[in-house]
Amino acid sequence: MQRIKIGKSALEVAPIGLGTMSLKGGATKLNVDILQQAYESGINYFDTADLYERGMNEDLLGQALSAVRDSVILATKVGNQWRSDGSTWDWKASKPYIIKTVEASLSRLNTSYIDLYQLHGGTIDDPIDEIIEAFEQLVKEGKIRYYGISSIRPNVIRAYAERSNIVSVMMQYSLLDRRPEMVFPLLADKGISVISRGAMTQGILVDKPVDKYLQLTSGEVGHANRNVEKLAERLGISKAHVLLAYVLGRSEVAVAAVGVRTLAQLRDLQRIAGMLHDMTHDEREVLEKGIRKLEYVDHLL
Repeated sequence: MQRIKIGKSALEVAPIGLGTMSLKGGATKLNVDILQQAYESGINYFDTADLYERGMNEDLLGQALSAVRDSVILATKVGNQWRSDGSTWDWKASKPYIIKTVEASLSRLNTSYIDLYQLHGGTIDDPIDEIIEAFEQLVKEGKIRYYGISSIRPNVIRAYAERSNIVSVMMQYSLLDRRPEMVFPLLADKGISVISRGAMTQGILVDKPVDKYLQLTSGEVGHANRNVEKLAERLGISKAHVLLAYVLGRSEVAVAAVGVRTLAQLRDLQRIAGMLHDMTHDEREVLEKGIRKLEYVDHLL
């Protein structure tokens, strides 16, 4: 697979990566096989978070990919802390917490450095300059190579884009959720890449029953599904392929992080990656026709 740089970094990734949150249960044989076969097929971006299964997901990556550590891009996230009773987690973004918590992620990932360390959320009321200082310190110490944020809040994205050296923003982006496009011009101007999640629209435009999605009615989703079906048939590719090609057709998007749970799903993803369709402007218009473009209503300023 071709390689694309994430923002202004030296991180070169295949356009399709793995979001590993769906790999439950830690280092089972199946989960390890999925990760190792993904790597063997050319996938080199693996995204996790310290929040996932209380760190067990990071531990899975550390065990499965240790032999090829220097050939993969490990991305994880920080900013949420589990409560002692395990009932839920709380937002905790501060310089001391980030500096302390990275050590646990490094240990679980079985590595001396993290390629991309991402703030896992954030609000405009956070101590943003202090948080940036934490990430910059970790870069200087060699514990992380680059940092980014995972957010859908335009005001937060704008603050970090203008005040920090983030190289990426992970956000939900798909045919049904085009809201992130409002910040694409800013990110492109700053040389910051988008890491997309949710390209498969939770399966409702692939193989699950049509249902409402965000502010879209089931009828609107059904219309989108017909658009996808018609284009997939015309191009002779799968519906999942169409959805990924749509997301990756935007130059701002460096990599689409896709979740898989089975080897069969991985094989489908490998087939798509091996012949990824270069979607034209006209094909994008065909897909978007009649689909209401949603807008963010909060967190704009």
